[in-house]
Amino acid sequence: MTAGKFITLEGGEGVGKSTNLDFVVSRLRARGLEVIATREPGGTAFGEAVRGIFLHQDPLRPEAELLLLFAARVHHLREVIEPALRRGAWVVCDRFTDASYAYQGAGRGIKPGIIDFLRDWIQAGLRPDLTLLLDAPVDIGLRRAHQRSGPDRLEREDSAFFARVREGYLALARTEPDRIRVIDADRPLVLVQAAIAAQLDSLLDGCV
Repeated sequence: MTAGKFITLEGGEGVGKSTNLDFVVSRLRARGLEVIATREPGGTAFGEAVRGIFLHQDPLRPEAELLLLFAARVHHLREVIEPALRRGAWVVCDRFTDASYAYQGAGRGIKPGIIDFLRDWIQAGLRPDLTLLLDAPVDIGLRRAHQRSGPDRLEREDSAFFARVREGYLALARTEPDRIRVIDADRPLVLVQAAIAAQLDSLLDGCV
């Protein structure tokens, strides 16, 4: 059986990851694929418990943030992502390890080498086949995020933090342009989704 593909959606607050994850899942299922939609932190009972701590425990040290995320990632990989890929399903995930580099690395100042070590240890070479990086100016993203609900612990950070996160993401995209495709999310949804569809079609065509 052919292994499935692993797609991640990344980006700062309010860029439309949840809406566009649903679009990605629907488009893939329309092609007759088995698709697992999941998120980080989360995706398992342990991961969802970590998510509650991560979003609401204050204060939380940057080192603790990073270790909590990778602890949740172990369960997520072993219980959800890896089994699905082995049976030929496609996995679509709202955030993955790129978020650790952007938020805890660029945002919090943890050295990339520390994140590299955890990634290499826990993932054992597994990387997304395609990462859709939804990008929008920080002020626009935060305004959207604050309109949808009360801010969680992370969303209460200042704009300088999110500017570092955004630049961290864009720096990753510059180093891995074949995997990470930047999608301008500061546009009408129909245009954002047309750009996403083009990237999905390119990946699907390569699987024929």
